[in-house]
Amino acid sequence: MLTGVVAFLLMLVALLAVPLTLTFRVSWQQEFRNDIRLHWAFGLVRVRLSPSQDGAPAPEDEGREQKIKPAGRSPGKQLHVLAAIRQRRFRRRIARYIGAMWRAVHKKDVSLRVRVGLGDPADTGQLWAIVGPVAGLLASVREASISIEPEFIDTTLELDSSGRIRIVPLQMIYLSAALFLSPSFWQGIRRMRRVEQ
Repeated sequence: MLTGVVAFLLMLVALLAVPLTLTFRVSWQQEFRNDIRLHWAFGLVRVRLSPSQDGAPAPEDEGREQKIKPAGRSPGKQLHVLAAIRQRRFRRRIARYIGAMWRAVHKKDVSLRVRVGLGDPADTGQLWAIVGPVAGLLASVREASISIEPEFIDTTLELDSSGRIRIVPLQMIYLSAALFLSPSFWQGIRRMRRVEQ
C-alpha cells in the first residue's frame, strides 16, 4: 500500500516537472475573445483550450480602444482590495511573488496592453500609486512588450495580449504554495475581511 502511494506521488511529480507550452491570444474590449493552445510532453500532446467562437479577434477589431462600463460600480470591493494594498509587507510579498513567477516563465513574442480605471479618480490614483511603478519596470523588460495605463475618468478594463510561454507546473505550484504560506499574505487578507465587516 505504502509503496503504491509513493510510486503514485513520484509519477505525479515527474508529470508536473514536464514543461507546458501555451500559445495564446486574449482580448477583452467590447467582448472577451481568446485562442489558447497547450502543448505538453514536448509537443506529443496538443490541446486547444476555451476557443472563442471565431477563434481569434477579427482584424478590424485589433487596435480599437473600447471601454467597458459595468451596470453597477461596487466601491466596497475596491476599498477592500485597497486596504490590503496599503500594507507594505503585503505589497512587498505580492511583488516578490509576481517577480518570481515572471522569472520562472520562459517567454517568446509576448505582448500585453492593459488600460484600467475604477471610475473614481481618487480610487484609480490610489491603485496607480502601486501599479504605476510596476508598470514602469515591466515596460522596460526585454523579454516582452508590456503597456499598462490608467483611465481616471471612466470605469474601464481593456486587455489585449498574445505570445508564447513555457512553464514548469511543479515550479508554479511551489511558488504559489510559498505565497499562501506567507504570514504577510494572510495579514493582508485579514485586513480586507476586517474592512468588509
